[in-house]
Amino acid sequence: MNRISAAALLLLSFTTPSLAQSTNASLTGRVTDPSKALVANAAIAAISADRNIRYATVADASGEYHLANLPPGTYHIEIEKPGFKKLIKPDVILHVQDAIEINFEMALGAVSEVVNVEGGAPLVNTESAAVSTVVDRTFVENLPLNGRSFQTLILLTPGVVVTATAFDDQGQFSVNGQRADANYFTVDGVSANFGVTGYIAMVQSASGALPALSASGGTNSLVSVDAMQEFRVQTSSFAPEFGRTPGGQISIVTRSGTNAFHGTLFEYFRNSALDAQSWFVNFNALAKPAERQNDFGGVLGGPLRKDKTFFFFSYEGLRLRQPSTQQTAVPDDASRQQAAASMRPFLNAFPLANVQHSRAAWRNSTRDSPTLPS
Repeated sequence: MNRISAAALLLLSFTTPSLAQSTNASLTGRVTDPSKALVANAAIAAISADRNIRYATVADASGEYHLANLPPGTYHIEIEKPGFKKLIKPDVILHVQDAIEINFEMALGAVSEVVNVEGGAPLVNTESAAVSTVVDRTFVENLPLNGRSFQTLILLTPGVVVTATAFDDQGQFSVNGQRADANYFTVDGVSANFGVTGYIAMVQSASGALPALSASGGTNSLVSVDAMQEFRVQTSSFAPEFGRTPGGQISIVTRSGTNAFHGTLFEYFRNSALDAQSWFVNFNALAKPAERQNDFGGVLGGPLRKDKTFFFFSYEGLRLRQPSTQQTAVPDDASRQQAAASMRPFLNAFPLANVQHSRAAWRNSTRDSPTLPS
């Protein structure tokens, strides 16, 4: 027993934390004075514009700082050090999994004086060699999306092509020539590759190769469009923590509550009253099939305790009635009556004919139909 306890203690002692597939961003950089000398022990803070949450650190002896685990959003950066003017850089936008480097130069003066940095070089990710594309919420809100599903926006990423889907192959798209079931989806850093297919053999479902898409193949079951903040598609040279599959790495970030209450309600519908009549329904003098599709829901977010605790609620429901018109041959009344008694139960198992058209009537209708001039 003592040996087992000693082995367990030894194992825990040499355990090192591993990096997860975080959706948060990071800021790094260096602080200098007007003579380009390094400024050590400067206090750096990133303050969230929406939630007023403060993320702070201190520059080391080399004047370098590192702010990790910053949720995507808009920040303003504050830097303070006795003997220097306070420096503020507003409107720093961080996207999902950004690794941005921003260097600052502090001016000599009293701490009570403030310098606002409005310009500067554009934010460039210099910490990662990954090739990726970010689609943010503003972009999603300004584009019409069929079925309120954003997977069509993934096709805007270079190297992504659509692939044909079947019962045993439902990957939908390929990235840089990889298999369609080699793409990996995460929602707020949690794997979403637990989808199943309607195919009797498990195939791709057994290995967790498919995202948990809805019955119609959309991303609504992963996250509602109104609840999504943004997503990033990495196509190559991504970090080792994304090594489960070699295809595209799709990292989705959901929205969270802020210091202000916000909410939306939506209802999208399709109805047979607004649809044109099918040609086959018209020809056979049938009633128009009733179609009903209602996609409804809403989001609501706000503070529970200002600057401390927030909530965000999202719901989306889909109710679909989608009939189809099918024309098939069934036994007519004469066949049912003239058949032997032993055969009648089998003929009666077919539905009754609701249209009586003879071949002659069909030929007349085709012959008398107008033709367009060539």
